[in-house]
Amino acid sequence: MRYSFALIVALTSLTAGCASRFDFPPLGDPLPISATLTIPASIKELRADYMDLCGHPMREPLGTRLDAALIEASSRTFQSVTYGEKSGNAAAALVHFDLADWSFQLQHDRTEKPGTAHIQLHVRIRVSDHTGTLLRASDILVTRQAPLRLEPVQDECAYRLDPLLQEVSVELATKFAMEARQAFSGLLPAKLTTGLTPPPPASPVPTAPSPAAAATLPSKVRFTSMLLDENGSLTLEGGERFRVRVDVANTGSTPVHQARVLLSGPDALLRLFPSTSLTLPPLQPGEVKSVEFLATLPPAIPLKKAELQVTVEESATQAQAQAPAQILAIALQPTGIKADDVDQIPAAAMEFRQPQTYLISIGVSSYRDQRLLPRTFASLDAEMVAAYFIALGGLPASNVRVLQDWTASRSNIDEALLTWLPPQMTKEAVVIVYFSGQAMVDHDGTVLLVPYDGSPTATTRMYSLKDLESALSRLKAKHTILLFDGMVSRLHSDPKTKHLPPRWDSGGASTIRLISGEALGAGLEDDKHHHGLFTYYLLRALRGEADSNRDGAVTLGELSGYVSQKVVWAAKTQFAVDQHPSLFPSAKSDHLPSALVLSKLAAIRGEPVP
Repeated sequence: MRYSFALIVALTSLTAGCASRFDFPPLGDPLPISATLTIPASIKELRADYMDLCGHPMREPLGTRLDAALIEASSRTFQSVTYGEKSGNAAAALVHFDLADWSFQLQHDRTEKPGTAHIQLHVRIRVSDHTGTLLRASDILVTRQAPLRLEPVQDECAYRLDPLLQEVSVELATKFAMEARQAFSGLLPAKLTTGLTPPPPASPVPTAPSPAAAATLPSKVRFTSMLLDENGSLTLEGGERFRVRVDVANTGSTPVHQARVLLSGPDALLRLFPSTSLTLPPLQPGEVKSVEFLATLPPAIPLKKAELQVTVEESATQAQAQAPAQILAIALQPTGIKADDVDQIPAAAMEFRQPQTYLISIGVSSYRDQRLLPRTFASLDAEMVAAYFIALGGLPASNVRVLQDWTASRSNIDEALLTWLPPQMTKEAVVIVYFSGQAMVDHDGTVLLVPYDGSPTATTRMYSLKDLESALSRLKAKHTILLFDGMVSRLHSDPKTKHLPPRWDSGGASTIRLISGEALGAGLEDDKHHHGLFTYYLLRALRGEADSNRDGAVTLGELSGYVSQKVVWAAKTQFAVDQHPSLFPSAKSDHLPSALVLSKLAAIRGEPVP
């Protein structure tokens, strides 16, 4: 079956939902040859399976991208393209692809923060003429890796893999196009009797170009630059290491022996790099090589945003025009916000008020039952969370209850939920319950929050998640939110009894739960910063560091994505353990009010509230 290229791409895009346009380097004029492509199902149906940040199984349709990229590259290489195994052998070039091997994995370790995606493709191509005579057989290997990044705040669990998959597709298709041209580079037109367009009339042999004309020859190099920060937040923070990576491809037919990559921009940034000029190794035709500029941002820098310009210069003796420069826009942490000053409560944002939002902040550092292990910073954390919501969340002090240690008894929690809150509720009310301390899990997965007077032998004084959900649902508030930071352990450890994991999603779906760790564990406390690790990043999020779109407000979606990413990264790199915060319902749920504003930052930024 014969299609025009435009129709092929349109069909591929409609069926796969993938982009049909690719940013290819210059591939030259199409050869005056028709070609037939055979792309097997092993390539077209390729899927990248992985687990997202919240543990959900995910699948990316890589094969549809590869299929579309190979078709588009073919249309730029040959004058006409026939696609499909049943299209016959009337074309001058017969191109067959085979998938030899491939791998895709997400890796997390102490040196990669928060992790890296690795992908490798090994594809074999066979190019034959219309008689079936093999002209060229080649193996194409594409290997790429990129730091993991999260999707925008609408989906805080999902990694943003589109750019990586797009780059892999473009590199594979570009290498194929170059191999196809090499297959026909030494053949006489007489051998290509089928599918050829008559060659144009012979022209006089051109004389050597003048120096001015030579300078207009297009650049043989094509490059892509990207900014890679240490934690993948896309914002450079004080003390953070970052890289500028530049991938350079030789799109010409002759080697590039001398080229260098240059950085230019504000002196405050350039002085951070050991060198702003790196020499490229020699590049053979079709080859891609990378260089990286490494730097560390100081704790304070007098910039909020900046631009770095990346250029690649070829040797002047090659008489080539230079590839266009690229600009990297960089967001830097606002001046005055340091990494470790969370105990310095920012000034209140006076213009921002939320009189219908209520907070019960509970922190239990020590328990009446001495068998329960203490939580060093839980009481302080409850106090600091309350102070932040008053200062930045616009809550009147009268809308906040703080229960610490011995005041955080079962009866006092009941009084706050069942007596203090109900008379104040409206249909627009928002209720936030913060709990720092301990939780225990029964054999059936039931989660029990442990108040000051709770005990493994007196479960009636504990607060089950179902009881909390019931109390909150009776308030009929617009939104109810539980924030939990602490240790989670088994209530009973009988090896003969089957134990289910903590069921944080039980008890109904009306309450949003952001939990410091999805499984049993200590719930890390950070001795350096004197906070629970989860709460430390919760406070940093509220003071503006989670404001990913820089609109001056921190939403629930931004906060949950920031805290999840930071805690996973810090637990692994600083404590060499795994701690994965979880959000219930998931970020993909329609029930999650991601746009709910939790804090505003005019007082931090010194800028007017939008």
